[in-house]
Amino acid sequence: MNFHKRLPALLLALVIVAPTVQAQAVDEKPNGFAMVGDLVVARPIGLVMTAVGAAAFVVSLPFTALAGHVSESAETLVLGPGEATFMRCLGCREPGYTYKDKELRDARGQND
Repeated sequence: MNFHKRLPALLLALVIVAPTVQAQAVDEKPNGFAMVGDLVVARPIGLVMTAVGAAAFVVSLPFTALAGHVSESAETLVLGPGEATFMRCLGCREPGYTYKDKELRDARGQND
């Protein structure tokens, strides 16, 4: 069996077992290498995992709705991978916000 035929199953398995993490304030200082690796490798993989998870969520929705587990399914298949992809700074490992941009804007506003 070719790798390209196994890739969707592998991505689906990764989405299903991906841990969900609550958004919190993070204090990481990634280097340039980590930022480039995140931009070129991790974010595209996270985007694919989120899209595959969304498709799996839609396909499984009738079954999870009958069982009463829609929120758990949405958290595991869509929200968890989406949070890991979109809610972390470039190069950071943990999802969350650093609030550095807000602090800089506030400091500039107070000095004007």
